[in-house]
Formats: sequence, C-alpha cells, structure tokens
Amino acid sequence: MNSETANGLSDQDRASIIATAEAAAKAAREITLRYFRGLALDTESKRDADFDPVTVADRGSEQAMRQVISEMRPQDAIQGEEFPPKPGTSGLTWVLDPIDGTRGFISGTPTWGVLIALRDETSALYGIIDQPYIGERFTGGLGTAQLSGPHGERALAVRSGVSLEDAVIFSTFPEVGSELEGKAFHDLAARCKLTRYGMDCYAYALLAAGQIDLVVEAGLQGYDVLAPIAVIEAAGGIVTDWQGGPVLDGGRVLAAASKELHQAALAILSQY
Repeated sequence: MNSETANGLSDQDRASIIATAEAAAKAAREITLRYFRGLALDTESKRDADFDPVTVADRGSEQAMRQVISEMRPQDAIQGEEFPPKPGTSGLTWVLDPIDGTRGFISGTPTWGVLIALRDETSALYGIIDQPYIGERFTGGLGTAQLSGPHGERALAVRSGVSLEDAVIFSTFPEVGSELEGKAFHDLAARCKLTRYGMDCYAYALLAAGQIDLVVEAGLQGYDVLAPIAVIEAAGGIVTDWQGGPVLDGGRVLAAASKELHQAALAILSQY
C-alpha cells in the first residue's frame, strides 16, 4: 500500500508529479534554447500602449509543456500564460510561465526562467524554477528542496541570521508597480544593505539558494509566483502579500529568507 504525503498525495502520485514536472522542464529547455540569443526570434507586444513582449519561444515552450503534462497526467488541469486554461478532474492544476523574463530573454541576459508549478485550492505543492542556458534547476515541494546545475547537486536552504540592515533586496523593476508601490519598496530598500534589479524569477531562485534575503514586487500574476512560492517555502523561506496573507494568485509579493526579515519588511510594506 502506498503511504501518503502531508498533503494527502500517495508516494505514487508524488513520483508521478515530480517526473511530469521534470519532463516538462526538459521539453521547455529544448524549445527555449533553440531561440535564445538566436536570429530567428519573432517578438511582438501583447499590448499597444506599452511594450509587453511575447515570442515564438514563449508559445512553443508552453505548448511543449502542455503536451507533456496532458500525456503524463491527463487528469490535471493546466493554466498557462499564453493559452486558454485546460480543465481537469483531479483537483490539481499545473501553472506554467513558459519564459518568465521575456525582456531579459530577448536581450540575451541569462536571468529569465521557465516556471512550472502544481497547486491545489490552498497551496503551491511543487515548483520548478529552471534556467536552461546556465543549466540550473531549482526544485521544491513534496519533500524536496534541491538545486542541480554546473556545480552538481545540493540541498536548497535560505540564509539565516541576517538583519534588515544587512539584507540584500531584489526587485525586477526600479518603479516596482504604481507610484505608491514604488514608494513602499524604496522605503524598505533604503534600510537594506544592497538593492539590485532586473532578475525576474532568478531573484527568487537566489533567495532559495541562500544568496539573497528579500524579493519585493507588485502587479504579479499567479503564474509568476506559484513556482517561486513552492521552491522558497521548501527551502525554509516565506512568501506572502504585503499584508502577510496568501499570494497564490499574484499581486503584491514579499519573499523573505526568515521570519524576522519577513516581519521587519511587513512592518514597512503593510503601511502602503
């Protein structure tokens, strides 16, 4: 008889989920690397008012992942950034961001990533942050928290014992979101040791790996944050909204390496 994990999944389910996620990540790597820093990258904007790029690599990556998941776990729902939702019967939903950081992708910087997450109604069960060009894969959930890459494999663990004054904080854009949200971020960042920008999902991966201490963003979607939530929580960190509540569907996101840093950041962000 199969034993059950803490979230009610059997060992067989757990193995199936992990194998499916790994196969989807492999499929996405093949597509994204075919186009990264290449000359055949067709880019267009999703919006007329400003530049919100999407590429043939985004669409191809998501299509490849959807095909893998549909073949290996047809009972699960699928939600992705580029295509309509696919319903399921299992109560579990795969949430895909085929290229998180498309601006970085089309600029040739290796800070974008492929995000794969599995969620139920209340939590992010499993997640992968994959950086195909560097060859790093950050996985978390269902009893795992691991980094594999050029230096081999190791367990993921957040950094501990860092005060707000010594913290390294990241956000993708200096303006963060609205004018008010930008003010909130800069109020917090002014109290930290070092502020950096432009890393997209890779910043969350660095937090899970114990390299940095805080990531603060606004205006995110569920597909932007679900995989980072699973990976960071598995590594011992905390991810919430700016009021300390759940952030599974996106919005204002605070990721922290420790309870103490989380509380210190909330004390500032929650005022906005």
